Amino acid sequence: MGPLNGLRVIELAGIGPGPMCGMLLADLGADVVRVDRLEPSGLGLPMARRFDVNARGRRSVALNLKCDAGRQALLRLVDGADVLVEGLRPGVTEGLGLGPVECHARNPRLVYGRMTGFGQSGPLAAAAGHDLNYIALSGALHALGPAGGKPVPPLNLVGDYGGGALYLAFGIMAALFERQRSGRGQVVDAAMVDGAASLASIFYGLHAAGLWGEERGANLLDGGAPFYDSYETADGRFVSLAPLEPKFFAQLAAALGLEERFVRRQYERELWPQMREAIAAAVCQHSRDEWCRRLEGSDACFAPVLSFEEAPRHAHALARQAFVTLEGVVQPAPAPHFDRTPAGTPQPAPEIGQHTAEVLAEAGYTAAEIAALQAAGVAR
Repeated sequence: MGPLNGLRVIELAGIGPGPMCGMLLADLGADVVRVDRLEPSGLGLPMARRFDVNARGRRSVALNLKCDAGRQALLRLVDGADVLVEGLRPGVTEGLGLGPVECHARNPRLVYGRMTGFGQSGPLAAAAGHDLNYIALSGALHALGPAGGKPVPPLNLVGDYGGGALYLAFGIMAALFERQRSGRGQVVDAAMVDGAASLASIFYGLHAAGLWGEERGANLLDGGAPFYDSYETADGRFVSLAPLEPKFFAQLAAALGLEERFVRRQYERELWPQMREAIAAAVCQHSRDEWCRRLEGSDACFAPVLSFEEAPRHAHALARQAFVTLEGVVQPAPAPHFDRTPAGTPQPAPEIGQHTAEVLAEAGYTAAEIAALQAAGVAR
């Protein structure tokens, strides 16, 4: 099921954005075959397979790519693939004889998706790093944090997943679209530092226009504006308020009982400290759930701040079937939605090598050849 039904993807096991890219493709119907190492090797966090949400929807083949027979097996898989995804350091797959040159010699139509932090070129290309380093270099991290405070990591959403997995998936789809005209695959060089900078495009424009300052927590969308922030309620929980437009702010002001001068002078920065105090004083008069009863569904641009426990139980999430439960683990459902080719319920993450025999048979190996590979320690 899903709009990518019929697409074959080979994913070299990794961490972070590579697996999420594979999940996105699998969620929408692609047949994603993950090539695992024979044994777990610290690629992910120490948790049981069923909790590895980003690994869902795959088939798993376990191969030793450090031996020739294992590499040949992978190349056999490449013969029938549309896409290969790898997230190793630049030059590693080339060193294994599995780089773009070797793969395109076997399958000229292959889209070779490469996910790295700093990219395939440049002075930092070979350096180790993680999400926080990449968004730091992109300029995005500098803007994140409270006024007068240090930059705060936004989980690893901006680099690994927003600037990494999503841009790799988008690049792969673009290359597949171009292949319809040329008949040829190509390399997609997706770097998290590039993607994180791209995500911040509007802020580069605002900064150039003099509408975004260097100081954190002092701008329109970083908590500097009192009408775009979160506030504590009477029960110690929080709500988010974001009525940027004057007509929406007027609705919020009426609900909170704010003075008319705040409505008339919403964007006058000298009034913002007083406005923030007034909003905070009003919000803390009631519980979060009481504010939900008063404001949810209105144009006051309001939403409760929900935890990972609470979000799946919210009425809107339930109505949109935004979460699914697999093997007892509640997790986000495939997104986005499609009207003609909806995604089905994803399958749980596979055990390492669970589908080795099945996938190798599809690549043309006989049962005897598969058994020989397993006996030789080439496949599991």
